[in-house]
Amino acid sequence: MTFLPQEVIRKKRDGIALDADEIAAFVRGITDGSIGEGQAAAFAMAVYFRGMAKHETVALTLAMRDSGRTLRWEGLPGPVVDKHSTGGVGDKVSLVLAPVLAACGAFVPMLSGRGLGHTGGTLDKLESIPGYTTRPDIGRLQRTVRSVGCAVIGQTDDLAPADRRLYAIRDVTATVESIPLITASILSKKLAAGLGTLVMDVKVGTGAFMSTSEEARALAESLVEVANGAGLSCRALLTGMSQCLGRAAGNALEVAEAIAMLRGEHGDRRLREVTLALCGEALALAGLASDAEEGIARAEAALASGAAAERFARMVQELGGPSDLLEAWERHLPRAPLVHPVHPRTPGWVQAIDARALGLAVVELGGGRRRAGDGIDHAVGLTDIRAVGERTGPEAPLAYVHARDESGLAAAEKRLLAAYVIGEEASAAEAVVLGRVG
Repeated sequence: MTFLPQEVIRKKRDGIALDADEIAAFVRGITDGSIGEGQAAAFAMAVYFRGMAKHETVALTLAMRDSGRTLRWEGLPGPVVDKHSTGGVGDKVSLVLAPVLAACGAFVPMLSGRGLGHTGGTLDKLESIPGYTTRPDIGRLQRTVRSVGCAVIGQTDDLAPADRRLYAIRDVTATVESIPLITASILSKKLAAGLGTLVMDVKVGTGAFMSTSEEARALAESLVEVANGAGLSCRALLTGMSQCLGRAAGNALEVAEAIAMLRGEHGDRRLREVTLALCGEALALAGLASDAEEGIARAEAALASGAAAERFARMVQELGGPSDLLEAWERHLPRAPLVHPVHPRTPGWVQAIDARALGLAVVELGGGRRRAGDGIDHAVGLTDIRAVGERTGPEAPLAYVHARDESGLAAAEKRLLAAYVIGEEASAAEAVVLGRVG
């Protein structure tokens, strides 16, 4: 029978379940280009509105995995482990977590993505490092993982290519917030990378794609069920994203914050708590710790001893970056020409934040994309971002804006002022680890 992409789209549009062969054929069309962007976008929109049953999501995940090469890691003296976040504002956890896990005996081939919508992408952050290769060939990836213990990169051309194309289309067609599409996108890459263990960081809040706990838990359960069904040991944490994670949002600025944490500076409490919690779960699930509590202790020791920093420095050098980034990051990372504080209209206590608005401020500055294929300005963003429960006023601005020009500065200032709810009474600091699935 002749395969007709429009019939697959029609069936899903009408809420009819697709079989594995139909899904596999559609994914082959996305991979080889025989299905155009319009049809791929229509399929994504139909899935967004109609959803997918678990068996459909499994079929989509496996078809996207099988659209390219699958890595094998025979002979490594430790487990192959990874973590993935569903995306948020200021989330630079991967930059710290990968070298921490490597220092604790894991091997971490981390395939990361670019920014989606208002959220930042790990690849965009890493590309602010001069010379860093985010898309090495398979041989270089494997050598780096074997010698250093970790490599944080993007999808190579032959790993889950169908996902790479669909990922870019979802970003510009308002179809990001779909549990089946998110599940298949994340897990197809992780399965292609040859993982044995995966820990998911599922964000919930105003800066996340899942704004309610119910939505986030549904996504976490989908990820854990589909991953385990495909033979990948998986666990998920639900973490808060109703404010920036850390004090910086913007690519080079977030790299600088991650470097500070690796160098032993305590930094933001929430960023540290999320990073260590995910490390603890990953080490326990991979058999490198008896439980999450012991895993957290091992991760803290790797940070305190400098072992994690050493792994990060070696990874950067192996993938083409400067050998002295940890010591001389200010010399290597790009800087914006304009840095300006934004003060609240009236002083008081931060009671709530629209974290999505903070992410959109970075996009308007040029630090994110409006369309697939847009270039980004790695230098711009926000620093010293005030958190819920903190006082703000003349001596403590809402944030500092790092801008390329006056128009970007004005747009970001407007976003910031609208994002914050300031009151006369202090609010309690928000919890950051909200739950666990799996």
